Amino acid sequence: MTAAPRHSSPPTSRATLDRLFSKLGIASRGMSQKWIHEGRVRVNGRLVKNPEIWVSWPSDSITLDGEPIVAPERRFFLFHKPKGYITTHSDEKGRKTIFDILPKTFGFIHAVGRLDQATSGLLLLTNDSKLSSFLTDPINKVHRIYLVSVRGKFTETQSLQAKNGIMDQGELLKCEEIRIQKSSERETHLEVTLIEGKNREIRRLLKGLGHEVTRLRRIQYGPFKLDTLLPGEWKELPIALASRSCSEL
Repeated sequence: MTAAPRHSSPPTSRATLDRLFSKLGIASRGMSQKWIHEGRVRVNGRLVKNPEIWVSWPSDSITLDGEPIVAPERRFFLFHKPKGYITTHSDEKGRKTIFDILPKTFGFIHAVGRLDQATSGLLLLTNDSKLSSFLTDPINKVHRIYLVSVRGKFTETQSLQAKNGIMDQGELLKCEEIRIQKSSERETHLEVTLIEGKNREIRRLLKGLGHEVTRLRRIQYGPFKLDTLLPGEWKELPIALASRSCSEL
């Protein structure tokens, strides 16, 4: 596996202005674009209203509301996402998001990957784009482990099918590992391991094998475990510890 970043440092390569704000963990690209359009950002003293202008930082002088931008302290959290919340910062449909729960004092952080509205469990949150990219890049094969309940009796033959994969909407869906924990004609409990987080992959995969998912909870992502965190609770890890944990995978 590719070594995880041991620390984060300000980017020195060129990026578009809105992308730079996002990479630094200052704001989302959408919020950055809003600030730029509102005339709140200057580059080398010149007012800029084009979010797609290319800049270099820190060699270029970039200010927001007259103050030089500063890369915030890197932060990393384990969060037990409750069922019924989505992971985006805002939602045009008015649905509840995890950021309605989390303190504003965390600053701008983003979810590492996503869990859909009906899924609960471990969600990693950070403003460290390098660490986030490492954890989500399929080439690194970072394991995600889920506990899943499905309707009906799930068989060992279907377990093999799930590992070999099925096609759905032009995508190959498969799991790295699947273990039957308890099975009856009415319901089966599974432990499923993924190494790539495609949209609603477990639900789609198991539906394709004839089983409706009734409960889905992530209990581990890479070296990080849900353990005793209750729904809505979080725990902060020092960024150096988080990076070191990833480098030991």
